[in-house]
Amino acid sequence: MWKSPRQSAEKHKGQPRKASAMGYVLQFPLVLCWSLAALAAPGDGSVSVTNIFAPLSTPAEAVYEAALLVLVICAGIFLVVGGLLAYTIIRFRRRPADSGREPPQVYGSSQIELAWTVVPILIVFVLILVTARAIYDVQGAVPPPDALNVTVVGHQWWWEIRYPTLGIVTANELHVPVSNPAKPRPTFLKLASADVAHSFWIPQLAGKTDLIPNRENSMWIEPKHPGTYLGNCAEYCGTQHARMLLRVVAHTPENFAQWVAMQQQPAADDPQVHAGRALFFSTSCVNCHTIGETRTADMFGPDLTHLMSRETLGAGAAPNTPEKLRAWMRDP
Repeated sequence: MWKSPRQSAEKHKGQPRKASAMGYVLQFPLVLCWSLAALAAPGDGSVSVTNIFAPLSTPAEAVYEAALLVLVICAGIFLVVGGLLAYTIIRFRRRPADSGREPPQVYGSSQIELAWTVVPILIVFVLILVTARAIYDVQGAVPPPDALNVTVVGHQWWWEIRYPTLGIVTANELHVPVSNPAKPRPTFLKLASADVAHSFWIPQLAGKTDLIPNRENSMWIEPKHPGTYLGNCAEYCGTQHARMLLRVVAHTPENFAQWVAMQQQPAADDPQVHAGRALFFSTSCVNCHTIGETRTADMFGPDLTHLMSRETLGAGAAPNTPEKLRAWMRDP
């Protein structure tokens, strides 16, 4: 009769559990299939997942193709080695009729030794060529004249995002236009750090690139579908590293133009917000944050201009709603 896991656990409670090597071997393919099925779920960008197996940008596709070849070769090696090992265990296992004498010993085979030397060398050579080509395709790309240039600065623990040619400074959300295959418009990023080492990673758009103090790195993305793409800092940068999330919002060209026009407008100067504005400048908020015309080079916290146009608070810690914002102000 079938018993639930709880019933089985109660039956054997207090008894030492016996590890079964064969059980682990049989469970591995099942776990592998579940993992691949979850990772291979297609993403359309509207509800993005951090899935390297669903690339939606040209650099990510180059990384995916190289990684897929590596996985296929490694899977082939695993099947060959595992198959030979299983065959050997079954074919040459001890049988009841066997005598206790030592079996015949084989001390070497020039053909086998040559094979397992030459074949790995060829595999490594192929992987070197494929990897070098992928790196060249990504790193050697030349920006087209109408490419969008953005500077991203990593802080503990948030992202400062600057659009030098557009005069826009925002935080934690990178807004870019979708690239049309007929007229590509990629986004080229300059990456810098204000304090410690960080790492910029949007799995569906590109590979990881580090942000290193006193050094400027670069990368580019070219999302092909509108939507929000999730990422995070991939380099441990301190106690809040896991909460240093990142969003890339890909707009249609028309929507991106609207977003730019809205961000270029001055901060709201409505009589209803005068009290809040006065409170901001009269308290310690102004020591770390800036609003519009008060922007300075030495900024410790995110620029709060047009804060309510952002989707989240605190680098993705909470949705940006009036209720969440009030709770954040009371106890961040």
